[in-house]
Amino acid sequence: MPLTLAVLIFISIMWVPVALLFLGKGEAKGTGAVTGVVGVLVVICALVQATPLFKQDVFGAGLLFAHGILYISVSHALLTGLEDMRSVGNVSLTVAVISAIYCLVYLVGTPLVPAALYLALMCAGYTALTVMVWLNAYGKFAASSLAYSLLVWAFLGLWIPSFTVLTTGNFPF
Repeated sequence: MPLTLAVLIFISIMWVPVALLFLGKGEAKGTGAVTGVVGVLVVICALVQATPLFKQDVFGAGLLFAHGILYISVSHALLTGLEDMRSVGNVSLTVAVISAIYCLVYLVGTPLVPAALYLALMCAGYTALTVMVWLNAYGKFAASSLAYSLLVWAFLGLWIPSFTVLTTGNFPF
């Protein structure tokens, strides 16, 4: 779990600049570079998290893999000036389905994965955000609305859980 908490902190280093870019503050290539670095690091951390040599958490690593690949896809789009964002939207839709499954598992729990309400809330937020990215890529959701959602969820889904667990050992609820 400590590795995942650190990953959540550096994911915010991508979410906030992308949000600001969508609000007209920034430029695509610099934001794309940061997004690419974060995406690669998320995938590497997922590999480490899934490795038996460390405290293995294959379930948690799966969610990181999905989001890391989405971030790499977004990075490619920003760095190359991709005009048709539907391919990124399709990746995002897939990640939304994966995030929704994680939300349900954390909500009800299983014999191998205990219920965790705050993790369910986080995954619900990730599901909503990735649906918004999908809709935005298809021209059905405003970039500014997505930007504000990213900023709000950087607090609720990244910083609050990370810093709360790192400093108290517990999720907010």
